[in-house]
Amino acid sequence: MAKLKGAIVVNTDRCKGCVLCVSACPQQVIALANRVNMHGYPYVEPVQIDKCTGCTSCAVVCPDGCITVYRKKVEE
Repeated sequence: MAKLKGAIVVNTDRCKGCVLCVSACPQQVIALANRVNMHGYPYVEPVQIDKCTGCTSCAVVCPDGCITVYRKKVEE
């Protein structure tokens, strides 16, 4: 049976660091970075990319639309 593998891309220039996506991620893939973007906001970044299932919970809760989710099927 095929398993879903996900990946997220965060637009760090638009992210305001609200961390809604961090709490929405069931796999705890996302964390707040220790850096700031060009607007002075801390931003989120994927930290455990191998755990991402592509569930899109992070993208759905992002108020600024900063997260793009990609999914592909991988054979076990």
